[in-house]
Amino acid sequence: MALALTKNDRLARVVILSLSVLVFAAVVLLSRVTLHVDLGFNVHVFAQVNAIINSLVAILLIAGIITARRGQHGVHSRIMLTAMVLSVLFLVSYICHHLFAGETKFGGHGPIRAIYFVILGTHIILAAIILPFILFTAYRALIGENARHRKLARITWPIWFYVALTGPVVYLLISPYYT
Repeated sequence: MALALTKNDRLARVVILSLSVLVFAAVVLLSRVTLHVDLGFNVHVFAQVNAIINSLVAILLIAGIITARRGQHGVHSRIMLTAMVLSVLFLVSYICHHLFAGETKFGGHGPIRAIYFVILGTHIILAAIILPFILFTAYRALIGENARHRKLARITWPIWFYVALTGPVVYLLISPYYT
């Protein structure tokens, strides 16, 4: 794949960190707002879409690591770009779900309750920190710093994969309590 960016670490750092803070702030602020609007459909469809997108991203991440290890760098690049685009679509759908559905309380009891909150807590924390890692990893690939890209991907990939994998698990555990 041809390089798409000229190296400018200072600008990249400013853009990536600014975008990451902006997205985090938007998610936090918008999660506190509920719009009571009749959209004409069950707003929890957004949560289903989120689970599907996260599942697809997890599959793409596996395909991405396989193609990278096989040296199929062009295929790897397209797969990872697709995973990033799906993650943007996920973010839009996630915000829509929380804007229109509000918060849902988990109704499970016993050990499943503890399991749910451990998975949810780790999912939220890691989802909150993964964006700059993804963007810096992509940036290193786009400027052709493959050694630094691989080094950063060793940190980014497992966190991103965990977030993508636990998203559908959280959905499966909470969805019976949607009203």
